[in-house]
Amino acid sequence: MRHNLMLCISALALAASALRAEPPSADQVIGRMIEHDREMQSSLEGYTARRRYVLENQRHHKRAEMLVRMKCVKDGSKEFEIVSSAGWGIASKHVFPRLLEAETDASQPGYRNRSRIVPENYSFQVVGTDIVNDRPAYVIEVTPKTSNKYLIKGKIWVDTEEYAIVRIDGQPAKTPSFWTKSVHFVHTYAKQGPFWLPLSDESVTDVRILGATDLKIDYFGYLPNGATVSQVESIERSQP
Repeated sequence: MRHNLMLCISALALAASALRAEPPSADQVIGRMIEHDREMQSSLEGYTARRRYVLENQRHHKRAEMLVRMKCVKDGSKEFEIVSSAGWGIASKHVFPRLLEAETDASQPGYRNRSRIVPENYSFQVVGTDIVNDRPAYVIEVTPKTSNKYLIKGKIWVDTEEYAIVRIDGQPAKTPSFWTKSVHFVHTYAKQGPFWLPLSDESVTDVRILGATDLKIDYFGYLPNGATVSQVESIERSQP
């Protein structure tokens, strides 16, 4: 009895010690995050996925939707094919194509380094911990070192076990244009097999004259490049 009691006290002491333990420094977390990303990129041969874009402007009661096929190759470059588009004509003809064009350009190897969350582009500070999808995460404030349209100001959430980014919350480091008064966005990520890949994007853009416009992007139907015809057909059938 006494032996079991001592073991229990010892276990409680270890738990209390772990709770009091200082979290790793921002440099340590970011270093492990970069290493995790490097390992993932080396083993990921590319993938295809589906995206659904929904854009809504409450002031003018406008709405548009777009369904897209996306292919990402091993070097990170992306290609898009619009499957369908409906609703607000301005969004379908101008906004959606511009979004795809901008992401295609930003995904090219020469441009991607400008937007990577690495010490060359940002300063980092651990500001706490949080729970995301029932998993503990470090909350890190990111401050861009330059006013670059590819960078952000805000916070990232990094999984404490796998050191993958699970959430980004912030705004662009540089306002995209005179017509844009403000932008706020939230990106979320989830495990797709062994890899952490985008799950959803939500943003609110306040544009002069138009007012606030909401954009929601859902990612689904992930398949590795080289998937069989039956796998692709199964994904197609499962699309709402």
